[in-house]
Amino acid sequence: MSRIGDFAADDATAWVVKSPQIGAAMAQFTHAVYTRNRLPLRVRELARMVIALDNECVVCQNTRDSDGPAAGVDEELYAHAAEWRTWPGYSEQERIAAEFAERFARDHTGLRDDEDFWARCRQHFSDELLADLALSCAMWLGMGRMLRTLDIGQACKITL
Repeated sequence: MSRIGDFAADDATAWVVKSPQIGAAMAQFTHAVYTRNRLPLRVRELARMVIALDNECVVCQNTRDSDGPAAGVDEELYAHAAEWRTWPGYSEQERIAAEFAERFARDHTGLRDDEDFWARCRQHFSDELLADLALSCAMWLGMGRMLRTLDIGQACKITL
């Protein structure tokens, strides 16, 4: 049951009416993350799923991109997100994005200070891609935690 409003369990957007200006701005940010992102789709989706699992956000875990199959994003990518360190189906760039996402959510200052990580990251990400990854993770972490905390839309299955 939603902690604000009287919204259906499969409605992840109605909460915006409770804060129309900030909600509309957040919707624009979210739209940009999904339509202007320069990350390869598999990289983006693995990082997103790692944060979705960390947030325990069901709507985030159920979200899929309609362009996913054409970009090699299949259910295997999502199913093994918790095993990003060891599952052989991920590239090194995907693993680094997953590590960034997990540490961004759990230990941001440790991530900031980990020179080994940044050296590995630089081998696979330009400054521009890293900016897109960081901004995307910021949106996913904040929105996912908000949706989960307020119990909004947790029965949704969203296709982007």
